[in-house]
Amino acid sequence: HHSSLFFSSAGLLIYFIYGMRNSVQRKRLMTNHTELETVLNKGKFKKVGETINVQTGDTLELRCRGKPVQWSVPLYLEEDNDGRLRIVQYERYGVLTLVNTTGADTGEYTCYPMYCEDTDCRKEYSKAVKVFVFFPDPQELFVPSSDYYKVIQLRSNWPTVLPCQVTSPEAKVTLHREYPPVELDVDRREISFDVKKGFTIHRPRPYHAGALYCVASLGNLRQSSMKYMLIYVNYPRAPPAPVIQASPSTVTVGENLRVTCSAMGERDVAIEFTWDYPGQEIGRPPYTQESVIPVSGGTAQQQSQSVLLVDEVRDVDQGTYTCTAQNMQGANSASTTIKVVPKAKPKKP
Repeated sequence: HHSSLFFSSAGLLIYFIYGMRNSVQRKRLMTNHTELETVLNKGKFKKVGETINVQTGDTLELRCRGKPVQWSVPLYLEEDNDGRLRIVQYERYGVLTLVNTTGADTGEYTCYPMYCEDTDCRKEYSKAVKVFVFFPDPQELFVPSSDYYKVIQLRSNWPTVLPCQVTSPEAKVTLHREYPPVELDVDRREISFDVKKGFTIHRPRPYHAGALYCVASLGNLRQSSMKYMLIYVNYPRAPPAPVIQASPSTVTVGENLRVTCSAMGERDVAIEFTWDYPGQEIGRPPYTQESVIPVSGGTAQQQSQSVLLVDEVRDVDQGTYTCTAQNMQGANSASTTIKVVPKAKPKKP
């Protein structure tokens, strides 16, 4: 069996041809002034949408108009395809051929037309043509994996995907918690399912954490996916906004100086402080005191602060002091200027 697919970059038409390879006629179609060469195998010819099904063991052939084109294939095939994957560039189109197919080849196949100036080429992402190919496997309802479980971080403000990918779009898939054993409600608002990627938890919460797995059923076959260990991470909504204060901002040689940097943030979200200061240049080590104070009043916030202590100030300590506050979302800095004045000479009696 042979499956063929045509991409035309103008009008982005996708054709899928299936059937035996004998009695091949060639026929030319004009679409948006793009010449599309099609192969008619025993007259079985159909235009397809975003997905196609190819029987396991059959050959998949994708053709994409463009000189040249580049392909992206499911990660598993990129890493290890035992020479089953062949990509050839002809004058006007590229051909991707995959032989001895299995359920593990299920996934998205993309063709990118290349835009070239002399020898410098780049992908034209806006003109990419994608097709999701299912290889229904009578024994494997899920795309197989060598891992027994996968650890997934849940972030408070970030949709999370549990990638239990089925090999057949016909399979019915449910989501389950290992302990206590319960099927989760997939209500499309909090959790939704997409046959091309798995389950998405749209707004993760601490109660989503734990061991989850998917169950697929098709006909009288019922199988479980690998386990997903979900760990909830308090994740900041934004990088911190530090505020810096010096006391005093004008300091006399020999006195001590305190520069305080503070930033508000969500409770239990770590903020790291780093300092840049004039004394670094002569090797004065940074001496800091760090603390975290919960904010009262029912807000789930805390104030983190770092105090830079400069003992027995010298002339070289004059200049700009900068504090950088960083969390998992990014970093911001704040600066202040310190003036150092000489000691007043003692008055002669």
